[in-house]
Amino acid sequence: MPSLTPVAIAILSQGSQFLMQLRDDLPGILYPGHWGLFGGHLEAGESPEAALRRELFEEISYCPPAVEFFGMYNDEKICRYVFWGQLAVGLEELDLREGWDLALVPEVAIRQGYFYSPKPNAEKPLGTVHQKIILDFIDASHLQARLG
Repeated sequence: MPSLTPVAIAILSQGSQFLMQLRDDLPGILYPGHWGLFGGHLEAGESPEAALRRELFEEISYCPPAVEFFGMYNDEKICRYVFWGQLAVGLEELDLREGWDLALVPEVAIRQGYFYSPKPNAEKPLGTVHQKIILDFIDASHLQARLG
């Protein structure tokens, strides 16, 4: 059995909104033209957290003050290390270097599975796995708040 490709991705939240990247609409990439979470592949010998921090800086020039491990999401090809952190700056302070667009996506749009982007002037779908990860995070956060 081939080994899984390790990636590290970030749930970055600001209040009840989540930073998402509208992926380029290019053949050959996963979830082209879909909203997804920022992050990317681990380099040889790199820890998931170090990879996450490197990828966030490369993609949006942002280094979160702190991140917490949230969980792992594996499929037949990819092992996703998922971290959570606060987005402590405004969108205007981010420099989008990879992807078509970025946005703070509200919970209602996460649940409906699509969100409007002015760049293509269209509603674009959320990547299935990215939607599931954020919904799991929202559900875990609501449970944690109830348990206090």
